[in-house]
Amino acid sequence: MPQQQKELIYPLFVLIMNAAEQGIFPPSQHETQRRKHMVSLTEAREAPARQLWDEINSVHAGMLGLEGLHNHMQPMAPHADPKTNTIWFFSKKDTDLVKSLKSGSRAHFCVVGKDHDYHACLSGILEARDDKTKIDEYWNSVTAAWYEHGKSDPQLTMLALHVDDADIWASTDSTLKFGWEIAKANMSDDKTPDVGVRQHLTFA
Repeated sequence: MPQQQKELIYPLFVLIMNAAEQGIFPPSQHETQRRKHMVSLTEAREAPARQLWDEINSVHAGMLGLEGLHNHMQPMAPHADPKTNTIWFFSKKDTDLVKSLKSGSRAHFCVVGKDHDYHACLSGILEARDDKTKIDEYWNSVTAAWYEHGKSDPQLTMLALHVDDADIWASTDSTLKFGWEIAKANMSDDKTPDVGVRQHLTFA
């Protein structure tokens, strides 16, 4: 952007931002409700692991797939256990995913937050487990609809993803914040937009 245009536009953006911060432009009811559900960038910086598990437990499904195979990832409903860094899934023994499992198989699980301002990709060892305790713990009416014989269905099995590595991206859902960062970047030759947080996590 030419320097002359920058000098004209920058004061206008400063004026608008100051007005917004002082509440001169009150948010609509929809905007107020939306802000309540925005992902916290502060939490993404200071407590990313806690935020990750909370986000996983708030979504209906993510995409799960084995590393090194040509099979596509598939949607799976997660049940996160933060205490053991494990994500549990209900599955069937005759699925391609389960039949492709070998000892030490690694998998990726990717999730997108409900408001599309949070993304995560987790990886770890995936194994099939006939764990009756976990079946009882996570069983619900939605799961029951997929198994003709309920908890005793011969095809029922649990998958356990032992998470040891993850990347998370938390981004601002504020149109004003996004526009401000884009404007600042366009007015500076050495700035890029600061619209989110990326973190790499490891789990023991």
